[in-house]
Amino acid sequence: MMSTMTDNSPFMFSESLCARLAGGPVYCLGRAGMDLYPEPAGVITEEAEQFRADMGGSAANIAVALSRQGGRAALLTVFSDDQVGRFVIRKCAGYGVDTNSCRTQPGLCRNSLAIAETKPANASVVIYRNQAADLELTSEDLSSVDFSAAGGLVVTGTALSGEPSASAVSAAISAARQAGCPVIIDIDYRANAWETAEDAARRMAPELARADILVGNDDEFAVLCGGDKDKGLSVARKFAASGQLVLYKMGEQGCRSFYQGRDMETGIFPVTLAKPFGAGDAFLGNVLARLGRDADIRAAVIQGSAAAAFVVARPGCASAMPDEQQLSQFMAQNQMRPFDSQTRG
Repeated sequence: MMSTMTDNSPFMFSESLCARLAGGPVYCLGRAGMDLYPEPAGVITEEAEQFRADMGGSAANIAVALSRQGGRAALLTVFSDDQVGRFVIRKCAGYGVDTNSCRTQPGLCRNSLAIAETKPANASVVIYRNQAADLELTSEDLSSVDFSAAGGLVVTGTALSGEPSASAVSAAISAARQAGCPVIIDIDYRANAWETAEDAARRMAPELARADILVGNDDEFAVLCGGDKDKGLSVARKFAASGQLVLYKMGEQGCRSFYQGRDMETGIFPVTLAKPFGAGDAFLGNVLARLGRDADIRAAVIQGSAAAAFVVARPGCASAMPDEQQLSQFMAQNQMRPFDSQTRG
């Protein structure tokens, strides 16, 4: 049975896995694409006269978040052989994200396109993923990756939503585990990527069970058990009981971290929202960056929460990821609000 932490006693993750996170490139497998932001902030898409372009996609954004904190980040994805694919490759280079293990594919596959409004509420996000290039990733694409020297493998769940990518994910996890490389899975559930939520749960569950670190919000864990959030919490606890570090995000309420029979509650850094997306990618990239320093789960989750708040308070996503100095200043100037057990039932 889990014990809830109410003090500041040490809450440490595996030192050997954290040493790996700090020692080699962390490969982020999944989506990379183009984001378009209607400008100025607040304008709705259909009334916009201009847009600002940036790199997007969960795997790419996590890699940027990690790189901005001084980590070594690399992508495992497929780029479309067109102007958009080349745009994303150029932005990766600018953000310090290694794409040497990626492939460009000709033909009709395309990198994802997201049009995202910068509004604190009712912000529309329209995503185009027809013939998504990232789902063309194959097991052969892993041949250039030396998992024995890798710092970690981050898998975003939408990479399991189609073939040949799903088989490549399974092969990557097997290779990483065999090499003693930490496996981190972000459930990253996107309804429009799957035929049904039941299909997503069925296909993701075997791979989620092989993670060293499992991350998701309460809605995503609920998907694994038919949409019941109370059962979703039980699912998170069961994964933790098998030895995983499980980070169960609860929005404005905060985060619960389950590991080795302990349950830690942490709050959020309140900010004025610019838009409601980007927090999860910032959170995970910063958690991994901080764990690589000293294995301190509490410090890592607090840093992740600060980075999440930093990003949602600013326009953009990849461009909003804080560097070490920016985040340190933000944490010094903003106070963390304790976990709020009353925000949700």
